[in-house]
Amino acid sequence: MNDDITPGTGAAPEEPATGEEQTSHHHKGFSSKLGFVLAAAGSAVGLGNLWRFPYLAAKYGGGVFLLCYILLAVTFGFCLLVLEIAIGRKTGKGAISAFAALNKKAKWFGFIVIIVPIIIVPYYCVIGGWVVRYIVAFVAGDSMLLGESATLETSAEFFSAFTASPWQPIVFFLIFAIATVLVVIGGVQKGIERISKILMPLLAVLAVFLMIYVLCQDGAIEGVKDLFIPDFSEFTYETLLAALGQLFYSMSLAMGIMITYGSYMKKDAKISGAARQISICDTAFAIVAATIIIPSIYAFSPDPQSAVASSGPSLMFVQLPAVFNNLPGGRWIGALFFVLVFFAALTSSISLVETIVAILRENCHLKRWVACAIVFGFSLLLGSLSSLGFGPLSMVQIGGKGILDMFDWVSNSVIMPLVAIGTCIIAGFFSDVGSIMDEVGMKSKAFRTYFLIMIRFVGPLCMAAILISGIFMTL
Repeated sequence: MNDDITPGTGAAPEEPATGEEQTSHHHKGFSSKLGFVLAAAGSAVGLGNLWRFPYLAAKYGGGVFLLCYILLAVTFGFCLLVLEIAIGRKTGKGAISAFAALNKKAKWFGFIVIIVPIIIVPYYCVIGGWVVRYIVAFVAGDSMLLGESATLETSAEFFSAFTASPWQPIVFFLIFAIATVLVVIGGVQKGIERISKILMPLLAVLAVFLMIYVLCQDGAIEGVKDLFIPDFSEFTYETLLAALGQLFYSMSLAMGIMITYGSYMKKDAKISGAARQISICDTAFAIVAATIIIPSIYAFSPDPQSAVASSGPSLMFVQLPAVFNNLPGGRWIGALFFVLVFFAALTSSISLVETIVAILRENCHLKRWVACAIVFGFSLLLGSLSSLGFGPLSMVQIGGKGILDMFDWVSNSVIMPLVAIGTCIIAGFFSDVGSIMDEVGMKSKAFRTYFLIMIRFVGPLCMAAILISGIFMTL
C-alpha cells in the first residue's frame, strides 16, 4: 500500500492484494465471510447489550428508544462500521499502521486508538470473572441466591461480600483472562474464528430459549408492553443521545477492533453486506436480551419499577439473581443465563485482546504467544487494581469514582468519542476517502455523497454530543 496518500483526492485504489497477501504481514485472515461476521458480531455482542440496553429501553420510553436505536443503527452506525472495516481491509494493517497508511502524519492517532482496548481489557476480564463466579454459584445452588431464605437483600450481600474479597475476584478474573488469551494464542482461524463459530450459535440458541421461557411466565406480558409499546411523551433529546451512545458502544466502534478484524477480511467479501449482518446480529441480540430481562423482572420482582431502573452490575448481579430465585427452575435458568453472559463477554474480550496483540506483532515483530503474554501481564496488573478497588483499595476514589468505574469512564466517555471523531475527520478530510469508498464497492453517486456527509459532518457532531454530555453528566 502507498503510505503517501493525498488528502481527499478520491483517486482510484491500488490493485487489491489477495486475502493471503493482504494479511501476510503478521498472520492469515479469516477463512470465510461467515467467520468474519460471527467474530465481529461476537465482538459487538457484549455486556453492554445485557446490562445497559434493557435499562435504557425501560428508562426512555420503551418502543420510542427502540425506534431511535434502530434508525441510528441503519444510518449513522452502519456508516461508521463500514468505515472502520474498510480502513482495515484497505490497509491490511492494525490500528497504528492503518492510520499511517491513510496519512503518514496520522500515525500518532493510532496510538490513541490502542489506548482504548489497553484500558478496557483488564476491567472487562474482572467483570468476566464475576460472571464465572455466578455460574458456579447457581450450579452449586448457593443459599444466598437460591431457596426460601434468599432475598434481594441476600443477593446484594452476596455480591458485596464477593467483590470485597481480596482474593476471590482475582481467582475468577484469572480464569476468564486465561480463557481469553488461550483463544487468541490459537490465532485468527484456529482460535478466534473457530471459537466464534461455536459460541455464537450457542449464544443465539440460549438467548432464544431463555426468551421463550420467560415470555411463557405469568405477568411477563407487562414487561413486553413496557419494552415495546412506544411512549412518545418520553421522547426527548436525551432519548436520542442515549440511543446514540448505546449504539456507539454496542457496535465495538472506536476501539480499533473493526479495523483489526477488517484487516483479516477476504478481498472478495462485500464489506457493506458483512456490516449489515453484524448490525442485525447485534441489534437482534440486544432486543432479545431486553425481552429476557425486562419481562422476567415484571413477572417475578417484588419491585419491578425499582429493578428496571437499575443498570450495570446492580441489574446483572443483584436484581436478576433475585428474580431467577422466584422463577420455576430458577437455579438452572440462572445458570444458563450467566453462561449466556459468559459467551457474550468472552467473544468481546477476545476481540479486544486480539486488537492489542495485532499491534504488538506488527510493530514490535513479536511471536503471537509473546504478545499474548505481554497483554496477560499488564491485564493482571491493571485488572488486580480494578478488582481490589471494591475491597482493600476501596478508599481510592478519583472524582468520586472507584478504580474500575474510573477506567470505564475514561475509556467509554472520553477516549472512545475522541477516537470516533478523529477517525471520521482523518478518513473524511485527510485521506484518499474515494479509495475507501471504492474498497467498500460504493458505485452509486448518491450513496457516496450520503456516506461522505455521514463521515465528515454527522459522525463528528454526534460523537461530540456524546463526549460533551458524558463529561457534563459526571461534573
